[in-house]
Amino acid sequence: MNSQTQSSTAVSPTPAAAWRAWIVPVLYVLGWFVLYDQLEPATDAFMRWLSGVTGLAASSHLYSALAFFVFEVPKVLMLLALIVFVVGVIQTFFTPEKTRAILAGKRQGVGNVLAATLGIVTPFCSCSAVPLFIGFLTAGVPLGVTFSFLVSAPMVNEVALALLFGMFGWKIAALYLGMGLLVAIVAGLVIGRMNAVNLVEPWVFDIPAVSAEESRLSWQARFAQGWTHVREIVLKVAPYIVAGVGVGAWIHGYVPQDFMAHLMGKSAWWSVPLAVLIGVPMYSNAAGIIPVVQALLGKGAALGTTLAFMMAVTALSFPEFMILKKVMRPKLIALFAGVVTVGIIVVGYVFNAVM
Repeated sequence: MNSQTQSSTAVSPTPAAAWRAWIVPVLYVLGWFVLYDQLEPATDAFMRWLSGVTGLAASSHLYSALAFFVFEVPKVLMLLALIVFVVGVIQTFFTPEKTRAILAGKRQGVGNVLAATLGIVTPFCSCSAVPLFIGFLTAGVPLGVTFSFLVSAPMVNEVALALLFGMFGWKIAALYLGMGLLVAIVAGLVIGRMNAVNLVEPWVFDIPAVSAEESRLSWQARFAQGWTHVREIVLKVAPYIVAGVGVGAWIHGYVPQDFMAHLMGKSAWWSVPLAVLIGVPMYSNAAGIIPVVQALLGKGAALGTTLAFMMAVTALSFPEFMILKKVMRPKLIALFAGVVTVGIIVVGYVFNAVM
């Protein structure tokens, strides 16, 4: 009781202390932009030096692959470090508990739209699928609304949007946002209409609901949460990024453009379903898969096919299904996977038709 009282009353910083809390974040952002602006010239200088030392020809496949790798690894890591910090601060306003409280009691339709939108800024990963699923249902959130959140959070997350914006521009990011939200909303509506509550393990509903306590945090505490996100998340996903950029570098340097254009182009009707099937077994996150997406697009893959592949990797993964098996029966998991898969395939075809 005393600790709760202290947490709610001790947060009254003076104006001077509040201003000091902003100094380091502002310097961090300014320094980030300075360093980011120097990435391309630094990469060019390094590759010229490497070519001079090793005799590696600039026209070779290896040179092209190495240049891609040397530039993209720090680029993606820097984008991620900035995004994670900003979102870490934003997430202090949208905790999972507060999200659960906002969605509790919301009806189908409005609830699905709200849940899909909140999924963008609320922390979610496969390891948190079970507690979030249980918490939502015990708080009175309808099953269909819960599924809209489960689809949106990993697929249309802040990292995916910011990296897409940084690499491809606002149009691609906005299209991905709109279509991803549409898939999440429609998937939740379909599952909600089927009234599949009987496919949830009965013990889930026996857990008492936990009330969401709202605390007022100082900006210093919010920024501290942002730094914690940077330390934990960037270090956690760095291996995925290096692996993803490595795959992208190989594609960029060695895969013939005609081959990728044929396999993932617009001409073959089966390219979108194939891309989704390839993406499901691949367990990665947006930060690790976007460099691969960039390389595929550079080699002639169609935008819709490539984004369908990315959505499948981030929203449909076997590890997440295995975790959700603890609270859902196999029929509900199959229904979830089937509805989302159909939605992603439709998105791929739509993108290929309009872009």
